[in-house]
Amino acid sequence: MKEIILSSNNDWAGFFLRLSAAVVLFPHGAQKLLGWFGGYGFTNSMHYFTNTVHLPWIIGLLVILLEFFGPLLLLAGIGTRVWAALLAILFTGIVLKDHMHNGFFMNWFGNQKGEGMEYSLLYIGICIALVVNGSGKLSIDNLINYTK
Repeated sequence: MKEIILSSNNDWAGFFLRLSAAVVLFPHGAQKLLGWFGGYGFTNSMHYFTNTVHLPWIIGLLVILLEFFGPLLLLAGIGTRVWAALLAILFTGIVLKDHMHNGFFMNWFGNQKGEGMEYSLLYIGICIALVVNGSGKLSIDNLINYTK
């Protein structure tokens, strides 16, 4: 089981996919958990998820934790396939719950009710590629898998 989870093509594609996924998502998680980058922090994010979006508190908590810790673990290449799968599931939920009703395109000009699903679909694609490819070069997964 360990070899399946930690195996990787050990290529640069996996590394750049991890880097992209981490750099793009980390600020969103830091907004929700820590209030960085103009975010609302943990308490207000939980309030939004439970009272405005009407998610169960455990789902709100998981969203915040996945968006914060997932990118850090992807960047390090720790359990890449698992974290990428979890983030793909998270973003599928985001599309179904929130963005699908707003169409495909992002709300560039402020004339939609909310954001479209194009960003989320790109992120899901990156995560699926990581599940298939593995972590690539410069990852903890490779260090663990190759030092048997």
